[in-house]
Amino acid sequence: MAQQQQVDEQVGTEFVVDTEDCEARELAHRERGTARPITVVGNPVLHRECRDVTEFGDELASLIDDMFASQKAAEGVGLAANQIGVDLKVFVYDCPDDDGVRHTGVVVNPVLDELPAERRVLDDSNEGCLSVPTAYAELARPDYAVVRGQDAQGKPIAVEGTGYFARCLQHETDHLYGRLYIDRLSKRERKAALKQMEEGTPRYETVPND
Repeated sequence: MAQQQQVDEQVGTEFVVDTEDCEARELAHRERGTARPITVVGNPVLHRECRDVTEFGDELASLIDDMFASQKAAEGVGLAANQIGVDLKVFVYDCPDDDGVRHTGVVVNPVLDELPAERRVLDDSNEGCLSVPTAYAELARPDYAVVRGQDAQGKPIAVEGTGYFARCLQHETDHLYGRLYIDRLSKRERKAALKQMEEGTPRYETVPND
């Protein structure tokens, strides 16, 4: 951990503190925002890499507010911008880790760190996605993750996660590069997940694929 901290200092970033005042911060975003319907698998915006964010101002802040509102309406723990049809590299999260500690924040232009072999301990828990509603499948992912990017003002940040929260960080970053969790499954598992989705009924509003 000390070695990782030294690396962070060298690149001018440090791990954000995303565990304080979570309820108040999430509520403030949500009250300013408007919930939007969720895009589902098959929508083109979900299957290509999103554009980098280059402008940090009121328009981005408004998008982030809407994303928190949409995430809450859909009862999610993370949401990428393309899941509400916006082609930009932004995701928000309001997610517990395996110790029950709540993490709330936003990452713009996220990039996942490549983990050294000794940190790649895989967890094969179930995973789901608001864009693949009612479907779940086991998917092995590292139980530790570091995402680097920018905050809503453009300042460099790094976010560290373990357990369920690490899965969230990886899942949402994947979205912004055009990859759904079902794209990491075998063909048979993907087919089963899509069948679950076809047979289920989303509990939130979705965008129909015409």
